[in-house]
Amino acid sequence: MEYLVVAFPGSRFTGAIAPALADAVASKAVRILDLTFVYRAEDGTIEIVELEDLDPGELVSFEPVEGEVTGMLNSDDIRELGERVPPGSSAALIVWEDLWAVPLTEAVRASGGQLIAHERIPAEVAEAAASAAGSTR
Repeated sequence: MEYLVVAFPGSRFTGAIAPALADAVASKAVRILDLTFVYRAEDGTIEIVELEDLDPGELVSFEPVEGEVTGMLNSDDIRELGERVPPGSSAALIVWEDLWAVPLTEAVRASGGQLIAHERIPAEVAEAAASAAGSTR
């Protein structure tokens, strides 16, 4: 499982990420385990906005993932992640399972293998490495 917090400065969430998220679910690449929204006011207070509390016009974009949401994040998790959101911004908090990894995980377990390390390389680091590799060619 992984999670992602995507902030929208100035609270300019438009639902534009919904099609990409719905495509990832429809292609069976991921299974959404939780999807929550937060708003952090200028004074730092955090308002939790659950999927079912969204404006019905925004909810339509999320119908393909609605049935997959199971509440993996508790209120303490949401508040802690919400504190990372810049004041005056909204954010989507998404927890998902990479379904492509399920057969690999099962094979590792069946063969007696053990996971020793797993870490996601930050996008900025990967982009810098790719850029540096391209400049040496």
